[in-house]
Amino acid sequence: MDVLVDGVVQAARLLAGADPELLQIVWLSLQVSGAATALSVLVGAPLGAVMALTPFPGRRLLASVVNTGMGMPPVVVGLFVSLMLWRSGPFGFLGMLYTPWAMVVAQAMIATPLAMGLSFAGVAQMDPKLILQMRGLGASRLQLLWIVLHEARRYLLAAVIAAFGAVISEVGASMMVGGNIKGQTRVLTTAIVMETARGNFGLAVALGLILLLLTYLVVLGMTVLQQRDATR
Repeated sequence: MDVLVDGVVQAARLLAGADPELLQIVWLSLQVSGAATALSVLVGAPLGAVMALTPFPGRRLLASVVNTGMGMPPVVVGLFVSLMLWRSGPFGFLGMLYTPWAMVVAQAMIATPLAMGLSFAGVAQMDPKLILQMRGLGASRLQLLWIVLHEARRYLLAAVIAAFGAVISEVGASMMVGGNIKGQTRVLTTAIVMETARGNFGLAVALGLILLLLTYLVVLGMTVLQQRDATR
């Protein structure tokens, strides 16, 4: 109990004092997770919509693969990205390993199945008559995709929320491909693991509380947008 109280006190002190190292860690956390979320939605949402709109052999199998990907262990993703970006790997020449860009790639791979699966579910629940009407009016495939995604925007916001929640709290892949380097790749989750390993439980709790607060504020903003759109 004393550790929790100490964590609350340290969190308040760090926030009130605008600790420079903390602000750097928080800002990098938002940059990496925000970029990964945006990338996953830009890739996953259109793919999910196309999969829902286009009947083809093996669609159920592909949907099951996507659903499996929604629960993919982050450490497996981290291992795969590490092998790809290692010096002897196929993309080692890029020099991305142990950089924020490697963390963005790993987190985007974790979040893309979420964005794709939720988009697929949202578009699949739409009224087929609307799609037939748009096709009857001569809408191109690109126009149809845009209209469908617009109509399913509440599901897309849900995909954004789910994707952001998955990557901002992720630690395994970020540690493996980022290395938790101070001032370069250290984010809130990796900092919490490091302080816990050092026995600095009070500081670890403080960082955990700040991570919860940060996640809550971001998700709250997106939820407000989602609910506001639902009432229109």
